[in-house]
Amino acid sequence: MASYSFPDDFTWGVATASYQIEGAVAEDGRKPSVWDTFSETSGRVLNGDTGESACEHYHRYKEDIALMAQLGIKHYRFSIAWPRIVPTGIGPVNEAGIDFYKRLVDCLQEHGITPHATLFHWDSPQALEDRYGSWRSREMAQAYADYVSAVVSRLGDRITHWMTINEISCFTHMGYAANQIPVHAPGTTVKTLKEVWQTSHHAVLAHGLGCQAIRAASPGPCSVALVDNFTTTVPLIESSEHIAAAQKAFGSLMSNGGIIFPVLTGAYNPDLLEKLGADAPDIQDGDLENIHQPLDAIGLNIYFGSYVQASDNQQGYEVLDFPVGYPRMHMPWLHIVPESIYWSIRHISETLGRPDLPVFITENGCAAQDELRPDGTVIDSDRIMYLRQHLKSAQRAISEGYPLKGYFLWTFMDNFEWAWGYDRRFGIIYTDYPTQARIPKVSYHWYSECIRQNRVV
Repeated sequence: MASYSFPDDFTWGVATASYQIEGAVAEDGRKPSVWDTFSETSGRVLNGDTGESACEHYHRYKEDIALMAQLGIKHYRFSIAWPRIVPTGIGPVNEAGIDFYKRLVDCLQEHGITPHATLFHWDSPQALEDRYGSWRSREMAQAYADYVSAVVSRLGDRITHWMTINEISCFTHMGYAANQIPVHAPGTTVKTLKEVWQTSHHAVLAHGLGCQAIRAASPGPCSVALVDNFTTTVPLIESSEHIAAAQKAFGSLMSNGGIIFPVLTGAYNPDLLEKLGADAPDIQDGDLENIHQPLDAIGLNIYFGSYVQASDNQQGYEVLDFPVGYPRMHMPWLHIVPESIYWSIRHISETLGRPDLPVFITENGCAAQDELRPDGTVIDSDRIMYLRQHLKSAQRAISEGYPLKGYFLWTFMDNFEWAWGYDRRFGIIYTDYPTQARIPKVSYHWYSECIRQNRVV
């Protein structure tokens, strides 16, 4: 019987994001982010929800960290809110914002939990949107790097695991592209595909400049990573022809070739550039060198994948639609494809030619239709099913020698789920929003047992 065990030094953790849990959007010098503006705009977020209160983690972090300690994790991935640190995007640093994260990290370390900080998880300062349209401008990359310097120089004595940017495609391609219904994210709609690609180019440039800023500002040795959510191409059948088709499709599918490719290889995928033609972004001299910074690890946010089969068409592959009855969790896009974790890791090592690069699954989880029962429990066996199968896929990658080093479950507690407001629940802790009570679900106890036994249970 397979034990599905993990290495003794495997990193078990959970992940969150600042705007989704912190609340306190106007306290201690914080100024609005683009998500404050977006969520306060009628019709943008389901039910008119905003992140004004979220989970009140800004005030309840000690309670939340105690629950993390009870869970048994030794690693916590969170993000730092740019508008708390540099409220106007550029200029003076708000030391009160820095102090919050000092308190947070000190509390984590008192509980034996290692902090892993993401420096940007979508909540950029509204002031920079007003100033030059955020990621439409190259100036955004330098502003980000300056913000990074401010954070790392002040928190680098407490934090040594840094992640630059979370999911570039989501706040660029899903924020600026025209004709997106519903609109997923903040961003002034641009007129051309080239302008959309220019926003993501500015973001990968920001990543590269951010890597340089981290290393320049850190008072000691540290680890630097990018977090990406590329589209994982999964061979429909694991035969040589379908595997080759999935690898071929990987570079030109969605934004893969213009984000993970230049970051890890130093060049945009040629198939993507050929497909884009005149819509490819303008790349200035030195950009690719700045983007292609050495990394200590890569973080992958994996929720699902796309099945690919070999084809005799011009491309040599076909990306398949999901059948009408294909199972999915409580989001329109959240099809259950557990193999996606295995193939995402394998693509890093083989398709991108980086077997040297340690991989962390920095997000994996699902929304489920959780119900609070009369006895005060939440029996989310569907979430356990999803997580169990994905962790088995992760363990397969390790058993075959791929360098997966850790797993951060998304997410610790129900929170503000972006354009879905509070309607969709991804947490292993049930958040009762009217009272802000935290109620561990059965999945919390299941994950705790996985951590305790260091295997999939």
